[in-house]
Amino acid sequence: MILHGNITINGKHYSKGSYISPWKVYPFFLFHMLIFGGSGFAMAYFFEAPASFLYMHGGFAILVYLVFYLTIFGRDEVKWMLINAALGIFGLYSEVGILLSFADKNIDSFPFYIHVIPFMYYVLYTFLLRQLVLEVTGSRDDEVKSKKINRLYLVFSLVIYCIIFVIGKL
Repeated sequence: MILHGNITINGKHYSKGSYISPWKVYPFFLFHMLIFGGSGFAMAYFFEAPASFLYMHGGFAILVYLVFYLTIFGRDEVKWMLINAALGIFGLYSEVGILLSFADKNIDSFPFYIHVIPFMYYVLYTFLLRQLVLEVTGSRDDEVKSKKINRLYLVFSLVIYCIIFVIGKL
């Protein structure tokens, strides 16, 4: 993958435009996001941490992730992440609702501002998954393939969201 900004990894500097192995990026961020996102999710829904703490803890981490994402993936890809987030509110609501139902909790029992941090972590994590799909399919640098993968990604996501939403209403 080609970097969109300067970054140092394990003491080695990589300049903007440099190639970096996806194996230096995805395993670290997928694991890191799972831990921090999972803790944000647990604090919001199971430990019912105060909103001020959620925003300080999660907000700072999300800001740091966004800086890394801009550096690694570039402005256009982060724009796509935000577009997916705007389109995916329905999916986020459905999927988090299903996850909470496994713990006998209802998403509607929490005020909207509690959902902001867990939803943002979810957006950041699914962004990584989309980037991984683009990388694995070799479609990042192939405009035709990239458009096809983006369409498939949207259709697949909407189908999954609808299925989860319907299951959640049964």
